[in-house]
Amino acid sequence: MTDLRPFRALRYDADRVDLGRVLVPPYDVISSADRLRLWDRDPHCAIRLELTREVSDEAGTDYAGVRETLARWRHEKVLLRDARLGFYGLRTRFTAPDGSLCCREGLFGLLRLEDYGAGSVSPHERTMARPKADRLKMMEATDANLSSVFLLYEDSDDLLPGLLAPGFETAALADATDESGAHHTLMRIDAPDAIDAVNRFFAKRPLLIADGHHRYETALEFRDRCRRERPDAGPDAPFEFLLVYCANAWAEGSLLLPIHRLVREFAAPSEAEWRERLPGWECRSVPVPGADAVPELLERHLAPLAHRHAFAADDGSGVLRVFSREASGCELSVRAIHREVIEGVFHIDEAAMRAGAVAYPKDALQTARDLRAGDGGVALYLNPLGPDDVFRVAAEGDVLPQKSTFFAPKLPTGLVFRIFEEGA
Repeated sequence: MTDLRPFRALRYDADRVDLGRVLVPPYDVISSADRLRLWDRDPHCAIRLELTREVSDEAGTDYAGVRETLARWRHEKVLLRDARLGFYGLRTRFTAPDGSLCCREGLFGLLRLEDYGAGSVSPHERTMARPKADRLKMMEATDANLSSVFLLYEDSDDLLPGLLAPGFETAALADATDESGAHHTLMRIDAPDAIDAVNRFFAKRPLLIADGHHRYETALEFRDRCRRERPDAGPDAPFEFLLVYCANAWAEGSLLLPIHRLVREFAAPSEAEWRERLPGWECRSVPVPGADAVPELLERHLAPLAHRHAFAADDGSGVLRVFSREASGCELSVRAIHREVIEGVFHIDEAAMRAGAVAYPKDALQTARDLRAGDGGVALYLNPLGPDDVFRVAAEGDVLPQKSTFFAPKLPTGLVFRIFEEGA
C-alpha cells in the first residue's frame, strides 16, 4: 500500500532570489563545465546544495560545507519553511523534441520508504555503489532531502488532475523558467478533502522510479542506519519518508524518449557483414543527404516499426540502414538489440561497454552530427519504450539494460526541499 503524505516544504523566498537563476538540473546530469558555470551564476544557486564546486573535491568531501550553507540560508531567510502541511502541485510547460507544446502535471509529497519487492515501489535499472556512497554522505551531513526522486504511477484514465483541479486553480507559490526553457508553476494543495483524495488515489497504485534510483536506495540505507541508532523512534520518524515527485506515466506530458547508441571505435560493417551477422532481420536502405535529415527519416521509416524489434544504423556514408524483425514474445527491442547487435555484430562485451566503447546519446540530430564530425563509427537509433513496457519489466522483478529510458522533461532541483525535523 502506497503511503504518500503532505509535508512542510523548505522553499526559496521569491523576494530574495530569482528562482529561474537558482534552479538546476538533477545533480547526475550536470557536466563538470556546467558545474562551474552554475556555481558562479548566482550566490544562492541550488547546485551549492548538491555538489562541490570542483569535481576533484567530491571524493574527499564530507559535505559539511553544504550543511553550513543550508543553515546559513535558513538563518538569512533565503530559505523559508512553510507554515502548514500540504502536497505541492507542479505544472510544467515545455517544448517536446518534435516542437510541440506539452504540459505535465504532478505533485511533491513524502513517501513512506519500502524495500524493493516488499511494497509498491519498483526500480527499472541497476545502480552503482559509488554514487550511493556519495549521496549517503550528503544525507548524513544535512539531514535533508535536497532533491526529489521522480516516480511514475499508472493512471491510464488520467483521473488525478480532476482531483487536484481546485489546488491548481489557487494562486501560484512560485513561477520560474529553467535554462532548458521549461516553465514551472508550483501550487500548494492543502484542503483536507484534496489531501484525502490524494491519499486514497495513491493507496492502491504501484510506483516506478523514473529518475533517482541511487537516491532512493541511499534513503533506504540511511533509514536502516537510523533505525539501528534510534530503535524507539517509531514508524513516523522523519527518516522513514523520502521527498518524491509523482507524475502519470500515461499522461500526454510525460515523455519517454529513446536513448540511442553510438559505437565509438569499431569499424562499420559492410553490407555483406550486416547480412551475415543479422540473419532473420529485414533491412531497408534509405539515402541520407546529411545529418539534419536524420530525425525526419527516423520518424518516417523507424517509428512505424515500434511493434517489431527495430533499429536504424548510420555510419555517415550517406545510407541509413533500417533493420527490423518480428518480436518474440514479450522481449523488449532494446534487449534484442544489445544481444544481437552490440554483442553479436560488434562483439562488444560488458567490460568494453563499461570502458566506454558505446556512448548513449539522447538526441538523434546531435548524434548524427557528432558521427559525421568523427566522434564514433556507427550510430544505432532506437525507438522509445512505452510506459507499459517499463511497468511490465518492473512488475516481473527485472531491470532494463543500461540506458534504456529517458524520461522528459527532467525535474529541476530547487523548487522544494525537505528537512528531517519533527513537524516538517
